[in-house]
Amino acid sequence: MKNDDKASISLKKIICISILFVFIMTAAVVAGNVKLNNVKIILASGYEMNVLTSKTKIADILDDNHIILLEDEKVSPDLESELSDNNTIKISKITDEEIEAPEVIETSETITMEEVLKNYDTIIEKIVVEKVKIPFETVTKNKASGSGSKQNQIIQYGVNGIKEVTYKVKYQNDVEIEKKEISSKIIKKPVNKIVEVRNKQVTSRGGTTTRYGGKWTYSEAELDLLCAITAQEACSSYNAALAVITCAANRAESRRWRYNGTDPLSQYKARGQFCYSIDNHWRRRLNGNYPSYVKQAVIDALNGKRNHNYLSFRSSGYASGVNIGGNVYFNAM
Repeated sequence: MKNDDKASISLKKIICISILFVFIMTAAVVAGNVKLNNVKIILASGYEMNVLTSKTKIADILDDNHIILLEDEKVSPDLESELSDNNTIKISKITDEEIEAPEVIETSETITMEEVLKNYDTIIEKIVVEKVKIPFETVTKNKASGSGSKQNQIIQYGVNGIKEVTYKVKYQNDVEIEKKEISSKIIKKPVNKIVEVRNKQVTSRGGTTTRYGGKWTYSEAELDLLCAITAQEACSSYNAALAVITCAANRAESRRWRYNGTDPLSQYKARGQFCYSIDNHWRRRLNGNYPSYVKQAVIDALNGKRNHNYLSFRSSGYASGVNIGGNVYFNAM
């Protein structure tokens, strides 16, 4: 009987040892399959700690280490993120810029369902025809006369025209929300007002020009000739060209030089004064072969613009005076 008891006890020990061995081996296998991460946690105070964990979610790692975020703290990466490659979790304070105050809108108005439904009312389109006035224009015609006084005379009175314009108009809640022109038709053409201006006539050498109010007007051919002569004398800049035509205009208005003519073109054509009678180089500049600013300078001078008060000029180096665009301007004694 005693031998049987001993045998039973030995069998139990063997079974227990076997079970324990299996448990230990199973735990070892499981432990071998679990990866432990060495994670650095930086607290908001600056304190750093390193922990070993098998968890990868930020919230789980902080929870395992009994770390709770305060209301004014944030964590990077955020709580729902997985652990990043650098195995670092950083807790920091929330700055004032990151705190957004909620916008509270208070209103005492009550919006009814009827008002809400108005926004969904049907959009109505209509074709609308309107008659629109076409303003007339005023046309001025210059007419030379022997009289020294200027007289304006209305040759034709102006009458407004009418055109019919068709629009596509959209309405919502009886309010116009869009208006688009789709066609137009002239019912009555406007009649221009024509005013005739009579001016004193000034005869130049080789043509006729009109002067009124201290200004001169020329034909297209005469204007082209003026520009060609001006450009030949000086065309390096607007001011250089303006200085040349100003000299001719000053002479035309001077009693001393009036015997050559009372307009700039007559002064240009006077014998021995400008390049017109000295050489023929200016001819190559006819028909618009000059910079646009030369023509603008000539037109401005004919309309009264001046940039000096001198009556003569020479090429730079041949006289003393004011240098404008390579020419020296002076008043001869």
